[in-house]
Amino acid sequence: MNILIIEDDVNIANLIAIHLNDISVKTTIKSNGWEGLDEAFANKYDLLILDVMLPGINGLEICRQIRNKQSQLPILMLTAKAEEEDKIVGLEIGADDYLTKPFSTGELLARVRAILRRAGRETKQLEQNLLKITRGDLELDLEQNTAYRAGKILDLTVKEFALLGIFMKNPNKSFTRATLLDEVWGESFEGLEHTVNSHINRLRAKIEIDPADPQYILTAWGVGYKLGNI
Repeated sequence: MNILIIEDDVNIANLIAIHLNDISVKTTIKSNGWEGLDEAFANKYDLLILDVMLPGINGLEICRQIRNKQSQLPILMLTAKAEEEDKIVGLEIGADDYLTKPFSTGELLARVRAILRRAGRETKQLEQNLLKITRGDLELDLEQNTAYRAGKILDLTVKEFALLGIFMKNPNKSFTRATLLDEVWGESFEGLEHTVNSHINRLRAKIEIDPADPQYILTAWGVGYKLGNI
């Protein structure tokens, strides 16, 4: 599975590539519009992830030229919040879907999977990879609801698994206790942030080599918690 990324923001492009590489997808990055268009025509790709604002030639024109060539290459466009009109134009000229910045890892992978499935390009291996998340020596099997560290099964409760899943799906994001509470327990638990603290402590006791010096689930001072750089 090969995906072409045309994005001039190096950090965003590399972040997308890292997450796709994690599920065994090969990626090629181009930061210039003309170079990206030439690459799209020169080689075979299963999906194009295309930013709207690019140097040289913008993403909308790239999309238009690809479709004018009768190419069936699936296209996922990246837009900023203020580019509502670009979303509409992009879809009208042939983009398959769009993703608004900033976006989460989970949302990115879900959109990629949906587009490839609709295009009939999703392979069994990719589908299996999308159901597994690996960060360092931690692995989540989302199909079996099982977590592993260094290949050994971790005995996690449903809530602990859900918490770990949030962190592993969003490795560069810090979460407040209120957000974690809402995501894992629901709105009815509002105001009970101490519940998050106790579950984080129990999760650390199960996954950390030294819970007193955590490497996986870190405290984001003044915010809440985040996944360590593993």
